[in-house]
Amino acid sequence: MRKENPEWAAEIGGESSLSAFGQKISDYKQLAKFRLTATVVFTSVMAYIIAAPFGVNWMVALLLASGGFLVTAAANALNQVLEKDFDKLMTRTKNRPVAAGRMTVSEAVLSGGLMRLGGISFLALVNHWVAFLGTLSLVIYAFIYTPLKRVSTIAVAVGAVPGALPMLIGVAAAEGQITTFALMLFAIQFLWQFPHFWAIGWVGFDDYKKAGYKLIPAVNGERDPQIGWHSFIYAMFLALVCGSLPLLSLTGIGAGIFLVLLSLGYAYFGLNLYRNKDRKSAMQLMFSSFAYLPLVILILFLDKFLF
Repeated sequence: MRKENPEWAAEIGGESSLSAFGQKISDYKQLAKFRLTATVVFTSVMAYIIAAPFGVNWMVALLLASGGFLVTAAANALNQVLEKDFDKLMTRTKNRPVAAGRMTVSEAVLSGGLMRLGGISFLALVNHWVAFLGTLSLVIYAFIYTPLKRVSTIAVAVGAVPGALPMLIGVAAAEGQITTFALMLFAIQFLWQFPHFWAIGWVGFDDYKKAGYKLIPAVNGERDPQIGWHSFIYAMFLALVCGSLPLLSLTGIGAGIFLVLLSLGYAYFGLNLYRNKDRKSAMQLMFSSFAYLPLVILILFLDKFLF
């Protein structure tokens, strides 16, 4: 019998430990939905930078980013605990750590609780509005929106509330109160989500159906053919909101025009889905929704700092 080389055995053990550590890091990234959470934080911090009346306080920006990341990650962790049995049914989510059994419910809940505590503590150091809105966002997302997804399509409207809070929170961090500008950015982010979620719901309709999720209206068990039209209408409301920004002296005229044109382009993809009612058009609407919000932030940023 061949004798094992102790150094070789230690090397294999080290690789196994490293592999297990890498898997654990990957699982926590999935639990927090790292990329989605980072996007949420980006919109909030950019709103803070755009709204800061006396220049950017980078300590406040750091607290906002850290607290926002932890609170959003906590909401995502609790969401995955509550939906673990349904996540198993969908191709898109069956490999999430809790659903796949790589992470226990107690570990995920403890992690979510610690992230919530740390996140709210950081946000409270900014101001009371930021801490309150961060808490409100977590509660609505995890405990109202999450269970409602299997009950009614009204869940999209409910989920759009915490989804629209990041930019409002960013402005509240800068101005210390809920201002007209904060409410207008909330309205933009709120309305933007309807075509965004409906496009995602159209593309993933069969997968969502397996888990009983009602993210888009259905007729006789199939996608509602009016979804594209509804997306068009909401994007047109976006154009109205954006057009009102210069009228309220919240942006320059040029920024208002660019934002309106951007919203009309978004509306076009909704109308295109209504006309064609196919996966390709839904994908085009979905990808246009991914581009819309970063472009809004870019236009607002340029309006403040260059024009």
